[in-house]
Amino acid sequence: MPTGVHLRDVRTQLFDAAERVLLRGGPSALTSRAVTDEAGCAKGVLHKHFTDFDGFLAELVLDRIAQVQARSETLVAQAGTGSVVDTVADVLTEVFSSVAVSVVALITFRDGLRARLRAARPGPGVPLATDAARMLARYLTAERDLGRLSADADVDTLAPTLVGAGHLLFADRSGDEAALRPMVASVLSPVLE
Repeated sequence: MPTGVHLRDVRTQLFDAAERVLLRGGPSALTSRAVTDEAGCAKGVLHKHFTDFDGFLAELVLDRIAQVQARSETLVAQAGTGSVVDTVADVLTEVFSSVAVSVVALITFRDGLRARLRAARPGPGVPLATDAARMLARYLTAERDLGRLSADADVDTLAPTLVGAGHLLFADRSGDEAALRPMVASVLSPVLE
């Protein structure tokens, strides 16, 4: 491995490399050596910037959660425009066709990572999936407030239902986008105005 090579944004390069390894080989392929090989740097670089590999993975997941939270703001701003079904289907596709499905599997796969994430952000549910459900709940609440969903729409049940069903459609990492829109339409049809 090269040494003395300047890395501009070490965190970003290592996170991006980890995502590529995770997408290509799944959680069992994700090792510190695989990440540093993919990033084109010495193994010591990862350990210089993170306490250990689970610490690195926890920071990766927290970074991806921050991205979901940032996306939540733009999603709520979209309320009142376009089709609710199309917007939700697009968001689920965006969330689950990315690295999120693999990250959820990684969280399930690594006990040490799960423990660190629980310490960093206490609460129920699987990190990232829970954050995606919160994002959808905020969007659906905004749509309900605009009268595009019925006033009695239970967004706190609809959002995790949509995320769970979406996750099942994408769980094998191939993604069944053809089945996604009909599923979203079916879940939302009782509350669409």
